[in-house]
Amino acid sequence: MESSFDDVSCLSPQNLGSSSPGKKQSKENTITINCVTFPHPDTMPEQQLLKPTEWSYCDYFWADKKDPQGNGTVAGFELLLQKQLKGKQMQKEMSEFIRERIKIEEEYAKNLAKLSQNSLAAQEEGSLGEAWAQVKKSLADEAEVHLKFSAKLHSEVERPLMNFRENFKKDMKKCDHHIADLRKQLSSRYAAVEKARKALTERQRDLEMKTQQLEIKLSNKTEEDIKKARRKSTQAGDDLMRCVDLYNQAQSKWFEEMVTTTLELERLEVERVEMIRQHLCQYTQLRHETDMFNQSTVEPVDQLLRKVDPAKDRELWVREHKTGNIRPVDMEI
Repeated sequence: MESSFDDVSCLSPQNLGSSSPGKKQSKENTITINCVTFPHPDTMPEQQLLKPTEWSYCDYFWADKKDPQGNGTVAGFELLLQKQLKGKQMQKEMSEFIRERIKIEEEYAKNLAKLSQNSLAAQEEGSLGEAWAQVKKSLADEAEVHLKFSAKLHSEVERPLMNFRENFKKDMKKCDHHIADLRKQLSSRYAAVEKARKALTERQRDLEMKTQQLEIKLSNKTEEDIKKARRKSTQAGDDLMRCVDLYNQAQSKWFEEMVTTTLELERLEVERVEMIRQHLCQYTQLRHETDMFNQSTVEPVDQLLRKVDPAKDRELWVREHKTGNIRPVDMEI
């Protein structure tokens, strides 16, 4: 029985907008780009997005994109991987930024502590002298506040940012290789389809030529020769159908893995952004606490300044340093 190979003159691509790909489409309804079969733009059926309104990775990275740095193309999945690796680099740079912030805090605390030990105006007396001594002490207290701030920045912001997903690049490399291998297999299957299609065309042409020659008696080809040519043509058609089926299986596998993997990359990106947001919120919280603690270091200063009494200071100083309270009088003759 002859195979109806005329009905499989093209691939049977996946419906890339469906969660269960595999719908048969005729040649006029499809177009193959870089070994991936899509609906033809002139007869494109309406496709429902997998995750409507969400701008999901799994809906917008099926085609390849022209490489701006060369003449080739970049796979949509590769763009997603680059996005992930860039995110990891940004996370690392944020950690380095916080590290610089910590260094500034540590240096500032060191300078405040040093200044608090300065002896300038140490001989000021009275209530003003007490207030001045408290000003200097507040610097030491403030230095301690900034040291604690820097320590918390390190443990609660910088280190978590630096250590988040330590093996991320290795994991992304494995992911890249997995999808790339599936894409290579798809390319190989497509090449086999084209080879089988070419073979079928040649067998059909040979059968047609022998049939015409027999009809017009230009050849001594027997009916047996015609049957042999017909069997070869039928076999070529069967081979094409088998190659198309293997291609569709490979594309279906690639499709499923693309959906699964892009959704995972989407989840990882959401997780990364949320993690950074939380730790930056922790930074601002620590900053607010530092301001509050700094304020508490000057409160004793404010209290003593409100108690500064020039008259009282004068009284205390006079009592301690007076030389006599008998005033001079006029000389008598």
